[in-house]
Amino acid sequence: MAASKPATAAAAGPHKLEMGAFQPCVWGDFFVTYNPPLSQSSEMTMQERVEQLKVQVRALLEDNKNRSVADVVTLVEMLERLGIGNHFRGEIGTALRHVLNEEPEFPASSDDLHIAALRFRLLRQHGLWVSADETGNFSTSLCSDPVSLLSLYNAAHLATPSEDALSDAIVFSRYHLEAMRNKLRPPMAEQVSCALDIPLPRTVRRLETMHYIKEYEQDESNNGPLLELSRLDFELVRSLHLKELRDLSLWWRDLYDNVKLSYARDRLVENYFWTCSMFHEEEYSRARLMFAKTFGLLSLMDDTYDVHATLEDCYKLNEAIQRWDRRAVSILPKYLHMFYIRLLANFKEFEDTLGPHEKYRVSYAKTAFQSSSEYYLCEAKWSNEKYAPSFKEHLEVSRMSSGFPTLALVLLMGVDNTATNEAFDWAADVPDIVCASGVIAHFLNDIASYKLGKTKKDVASSVECYMKENLVGGQEAIVAISALAEDAWRMINRACMEIEPTLLLAAQLVVNLTRTLEVIYLGGRDGYTFGGDLKGLIAALFLKPIYVV
Repeated sequence: MAASKPATAAAAGPHKLEMGAFQPCVWGDFFVTYNPPLSQSSEMTMQERVEQLKVQVRALLEDNKNRSVADVVTLVEMLERLGIGNHFRGEIGTALRHVLNEEPEFPASSDDLHIAALRFRLLRQHGLWVSADETGNFSTSLCSDPVSLLSLYNAAHLATPSEDALSDAIVFSRYHLEAMRNKLRPPMAEQVSCALDIPLPRTVRRLETMHYIKEYEQDESNNGPLLELSRLDFELVRSLHLKELRDLSLWWRDLYDNVKLSYARDRLVENYFWTCSMFHEEEYSRARLMFAKTFGLLSLMDDTYDVHATLEDCYKLNEAIQRWDRRAVSILPKYLHMFYIRLLANFKEFEDTLGPHEKYRVSYAKTAFQSSSEYYLCEAKWSNEKYAPSFKEHLEVSRMSSGFPTLALVLLMGVDNTATNEAFDWAADVPDIVCASGVIAHFLNDIASYKLGKTKKDVASSVECYMKENLVGGQEAIVAISALAEDAWRMINRACMEIEPTLLLAAQLVVNLTRTLEVIYLGGRDGYTFGGDLKGLIAALFLKPIYVV
């Protein structure tokens, strides 16, 4: 979550800022005053229709005994890309277990390869192990078959460490997709372009649904009930998002204006975009509100350590955070008094919101928040002492200061049945999935920081550490670090297939959190720090209609 802070001549164009300054919020109070287009009566009518359609779609899923593997995996993919798979988790799980137990046929044609790759991707995405051999062989005969190439390309991104054949598949399919991308017609042209930016297994599901609805409605063979259910569900969930965004905007405006940390990023809307990208479904409403508030508080603390506080202030802030006691406000500099008071008050509100059997969750989130403070202090000391850590030492600290180990616990705080004691203990131990997510966050942020520039107060980035240790230029370092981020994704893929089934849903939420990084830092940007980079995407997601007919 650390910021890219351009302050040098290298930071060109619209992102050039004065030392330590951040661009103002690009949204102002827009979402406070915005009136969602759906009335309460309209929502009730739409919800009634949704329930009718769910019965029809459930019947399609339950009738999988007489369906081929190709039909089943195609239906499951449509449900998930249309954003309605969450309504049929049980049926989809049953269908995929049936597919797993079916003896796979060796692909004999390009159509078979497409289905083999789709089967492979869906099973692995759902935590079910399937051999890489079952993606089939790829050859020059695929060079003119974009559908199979794209399916292979997406499937291969679920590789685990040392699966060299899938690495070869990525190189092969990417080369040929790039060669044909300017010759393709819609919708394949858009599918290929999007996948080359972000492969489908790493795409934010809500954004994929927004795009896929428009694509699916142009398909003459589309399933009417599926399309109607997807449109209705999208608009109903969006209406809920807009209500949450209004409430959060009011909360944030009150907080930001009262703590008076004007040096910190004012990014509630981008924060909520990040939150919805992780879990958008109606059932996660409470979790979204808690996550977005904690994310905002963590961002204020991050910017305090990173761009404003003296080292003495940093020590005092960390001491107060570790004590977690209203009386500790007396040791803080005056400008941090209100932030500290509001921090403790918000965590008390979280505890009050949770049920009696859930209140223990706040202690996990609080401990994680305290841990982040320790790592922020470590980086502040490095900066003050102008210490140049080794690449390994830098990584050990920065994968934790990325905020992901903290956010992995925070995201579970407001979740209902998924968030068990076991899930909290798992996340608190910083397992491979969480650790690898922190590595990806750290590397993508550092690549953006290097490209955009940084302030004199910043500690050396991993890019600079790598350059110094390996005597290479910036571009070579970025290529090497991007490869390490890819290795981290493979660790995540493996961990998701090795994890206990009872922890899989919690793990998938962490994966969803990691997916958002691919959007936030796409192309070396920092969409959280520079909110204007995401404005069009946010407007499309929350404001542009999905026509319901």
